[in-house]
Amino acid sequence: MAGAARREGALKRWNKWLVRGGQLVLTVAVTWLIVDRVGLGVEELRDVDRSAWLPTPVLFGAASALLLAGYFASAAIWGQIVHELGGPVVPVADSVRIFMIANLGRYLPGKVWQIAGLAALAKGSGVPAATAAGAAVLGQGIAVVAAAAVGLGALFRAPDPYPSWGIVGAALVLAAGVLLAVPTLFMRLVGLWFRITRSEARPEVGGVHALRWLALYAVNWVLYAVSFWVLGLSLGVGGDPVAVASSFATAYVLGYAMVFAPAGLGPREGFLIILLTPHLGAATSGVLAIVARIWTTLVEVIPAGIFWLLHLARGADSAAPAEGHAP
Repeated sequence: MAGAARREGALKRWNKWLVRGGQLVLTVAVTWLIVDRVGLGVEELRDVDRSAWLPTPVLFGAASALLLAGYFASAAIWGQIVHELGGPVVPVADSVRIFMIANLGRYLPGKVWQIAGLAALAKGSGVPAATAAGAAVLGQGIAVVAAAAVGLGALFRAPDPYPSWGIVGAALVLAAGVLLAVPTLFMRLVGLWFRITRSEARPEVGGVHALRWLALYAVNWVLYAVSFWVLGLSLGVGGDPVAVASSFATAYVLGYAMVFAPAGLGPREGFLIILLTPHLGAATSGVLAIVARIWTTLVEVIPAGIFWLLHLARGADSAAPAEGHAP
């Protein structure tokens, strides 16, 4: 029995590593295919003036502040969805703390870790796991639709054949908006989630709620897009403001669809380079895409890490009295 258990455990570990290896190979392959399409290579990036990699401090700080405000706004929207799904009122500060810590899960392969982290952390604020996860799932789905809507500008401002894809994208966004606006359909969707999670709660939400959340996420994504545009300005990159800013949203949606890539790493940058190249050139687009990945990661991970350390410290402080009175 013990030998069989060991073999089974070894097989599971081997399968896990095979999956991880396959994800890595697929990520590299897809990224290479995307970047190769615009003819961008290491030599082209090497030839770029090194000063182009160094942003202007004031504009870089403004871009970072806007991006962080976008992260916090997204957290506040999640907290509002939690409440409108029948959960307790979550203070904005708690929503930000929970959401930012859970966002660290986005850097793991798959799309479930962030949601699982939200569900686990939200319990400390009295939010049922099904409600916290439901708000995350619904919020993420609606946020992707909002990002796609904001990103349409990148397709319509690009040369052929991208405007044709923009028409397809606009039709899909409109269809998603119509489906969200149908009260009975949206209520059934929400009810299905709570049935799957075997929760007794059956929140009465409908199309008005969905459209309000969509509008909030659209504003949220405009904030993200503007922050990226300001980042470009900090690097001395001009171009069409609408095309450059909205390319950030489009690349996010396309990268999000690459579920095998943690946080869209690789494919998102490839798509961003393709979208920006007609406006900025391949080499400049490559620099901006690389800097943007480092920038978004640092602005997200550093505050999230601070929140996580404070969370651990608070947990240790609350546990200390109990340990002191233990028999």
